[in-house]
Amino acid sequence: MKKNQKQWWLRSALGLGLAASVVFPSAVTAETDEDVVDLRLMETTDLHSHVMNYDYFYGQQDDTVGLVNTATLINKARDEVSNSLLFDNGDLIQGNPMADYVVDRNVLHEEGNIHPVYKAMNLLDYDAGNYGNHEFNYGLDFLKKAMAGSDFPYVNANVYQADGSDENYFDPYVILDREVVDQDGETHTIKVGVIGFVPPQIMTWDKDHLEGRVTTHDLKETAEKFIPEMKEAGADVVVGIAHSGLGSAEEYVKGAENQTYQLSTVDGFDALLFGHSHQTFPSEDYASLDGKHHIDLSRGTINGVPTTQAGFWGSDLGIVDLQLEKTDGEWDVVQGQSEARPIYDSETGEALVDPNQEIVDAVKHDHEETKDYVATPVGETETPLYSYFSQVLDDPTVQIVNDAQKSYIETYIQGTELEGLPVLSAAAPFKAGRDGIGDYTDIPAGGLAIKDTTSLYKYPNTVRATKINGAQVIEWLEWSAGQFNQIDPAAEEAQQLVKENTSTEPGFPSYNFDVMDGLTYQIDVTEPARYNNDGEKIHDSHRIMNVEFNGEPIDLEQEFLVATNNYRASSKFANPDGDNVVIESPDENRQVLVNYIRENGTINPQADGNWSFAPIEGDVTLTFESSPEGQGYAEEEEKVTYLETQSNGFAQYAVELSETDETVSFPDVPEGYWAEDEIKALATDGVIKGYPNGNFGPEDKLTRVQFAMLLTRELGLTAEGESPFKDVPERYQEEVTAAFEHGIVKGVSSDRFDPEALINREQMAAMVVRAYEYQAGEDYVPTGDLPYEDQNQIRIGFVDEVAAAYELELMIGIPGNKFAPKGTASRAEAATVVHRLR
Repeated sequence: MKKNQKQWWLRSALGLGLAASVVFPSAVTAETDEDVVDLRLMETTDLHSHVMNYDYFYGQQDDTVGLVNTATLINKARDEVSNSLLFDNGDLIQGNPMADYVVDRNVLHEEGNIHPVYKAMNLLDYDAGNYGNHEFNYGLDFLKKAMAGSDFPYVNANVYQADGSDENYFDPYVILDREVVDQDGETHTIKVGVIGFVPPQIMTWDKDHLEGRVTTHDLKETAEKFIPEMKEAGADVVVGIAHSGLGSAEEYVKGAENQTYQLSTVDGFDALLFGHSHQTFPSEDYASLDGKHHIDLSRGTINGVPTTQAGFWGSDLGIVDLQLEKTDGEWDVVQGQSEARPIYDSETGEALVDPNQEIVDAVKHDHEETKDYVATPVGETETPLYSYFSQVLDDPTVQIVNDAQKSYIETYIQGTELEGLPVLSAAAPFKAGRDGIGDYTDIPAGGLAIKDTTSLYKYPNTVRATKINGAQVIEWLEWSAGQFNQIDPAAEEAQQLVKENTSTEPGFPSYNFDVMDGLTYQIDVTEPARYNNDGEKIHDSHRIMNVEFNGEPIDLEQEFLVATNNYRASSKFANPDGDNVVIESPDENRQVLVNYIRENGTINPQADGNWSFAPIEGDVTLTFESSPEGQGYAEEEEKVTYLETQSNGFAQYAVELSETDETVSFPDVPEGYWAEDEIKALATDGVIKGYPNGNFGPEDKLTRVQFAMLLTRELGLTAEGESPFKDVPERYQEEVTAAFEHGIVKGVSSDRFDPEALINREQMAAMVVRAYEYQAGEDYVPTGDLPYEDQNQIRIGFVDEVAAAYELELMIGIPGNKFAPKGTASRAEAATVVHRLR
């Protein structure tokens, strides 16, 4: 069998679950004269400078992290086999206090100093490394200086020179000549080709450092370009190292951030090592995909390609075991299996290995210096700062960041043309469990040190301010509100309020949940999300409501400055027109926070409650995950209740969103307005809702679908099946279906409802009478004559309904003793009609 034919058969068989046992049989040499080599590939990824098994924020040992522990797994895995290679997949030199110490104390400025991550990794004899997106956070000059300490080569294939020369900025791949021993003990030399990839979005995230110097290309296209070249250069095995999450298995999107699945469809890869999304493959992280899209967790393959992802912070060692067979002078990969080995027990948190003492000794000085660095005092806090409930409540750790950013920009614009513009601030909970149960901030009242501010602001972002209008502010908040699952108010079972804290759909990472201070607003989680995680509009719904600025409904045309960071300022919501960024400060957000605390000396950053959830009618049970360490704070939070600690180490909490007795009012429904009482009553009960700007629009005309939804909510109807109406948008389908199933609405034809048509008064009469009959449990037959002078204009099919509406006092005529059956109705009129059902 020729090489390409054999690989095709292998991948097809693996993808269909037809491959042989995952335990490579040594008996293969008894059946053939071919040479067989077992080759192990190992991966670390997303270490973020976690060399030590230590939490610098809490000042204590943490055996859930640290290359010192992963190193023990590496050495053990090497001892198990005759042939192995070790690779790192980037996000190495940024991300924890040790990384900050190296940068802030200018450790690498002195000739001969080596970054502590390389002191450790050089001892482990890595074969090659790949760049992650965070390698670019401090600029290309710092990157070069840091990489000078590496004893192993680095690769990246999709970062190019910005001069248009189509020349790679880094070595796109490397061919490693490695001496191996086959199953018979004979020695051979094989050529292992290693190619690396990084998200193209580094050009957005680190624009200041990279623009004009480099550019990026798509991952899949890059792989298709270079793999044939690697084969031509003699690669017997091709290993792809992608600092990229799994991404979509449904479709290929050019330029996407996460493309590992798409890379697996490129012909020529013998193994893939991926990262970036801080998950583990194969593992329960991907359980929902097992057996789908040719993803096999038992073998650790994607489209037949053995693939692994080694968690984050040293939590796991990724392993791919390949079996190579030499046929006609060429090496073929004939079998492959992957796994991820953890350094700790996920249920108990206990270490499964002992730390590597050689590495502990090698970085001892840097470790001690880092502990001293983070202990530097900056001020005091009168209240505890904790982030356990930051995804469901206005939170003190986000509040202090917003306070600091807002103060900084307000000072920055003094004496400039921007002075006088109102300043808002957007910040997200960075430590909300994305990286495990220890990934939360918990700072007691008292002294604050640098280690605390690093916990409050995790990334080395720089301050930006963007100028956008009120309507654009609301769209930004709509995307942010995508963090929440849609809640069914009628469901009896408990519902998870917050989506999984991942960057992969259907999750939503907490670092994208921006809270915007300087406004007040509510989030209605009974509505579907308007945008998905990637910012693509998926519904015409609105979750953001009652938005006010200075106690008044937000002016959609008013311009605001929004303080944020360089990462967010590059998004389409912060920069919708492409030129909205008006302040690009060189100051880091984290340093701005440190300065703010130092200037104030003592801070009291209690969350101001500027955002909340819109109350939900009914007895719903909503839950979310957080650390068990939040139990004590839950006792002090009126809306949060601790439920239980789960086997995965996280705790389940309940959060209260049930309807309160507070009266809802609208600024455009003034006191004394003719329908004020009805509108307030229905709004308080959640039957009617206002616009995102907080207004109700009482004189606005009403559509057929809007009136159907009012009746559905008033009667508390739920749908069991699907309506026959093909023209009803998905966001309205459930409520229209419920009204249809209960006989309250009918279509204009067998499959059309005409939802956006303005409802006329005779149609309204028909619907409200049917609603009355449903409520009463019996039909109503009118007994008298209509008094209206224009009754002859009522269509025959609606005469009885109009008469019933008149006799039941559900609807009345208009001045001049007329009914105006073809006339349209306003939102205020509809409110009074629905209220009369009570």
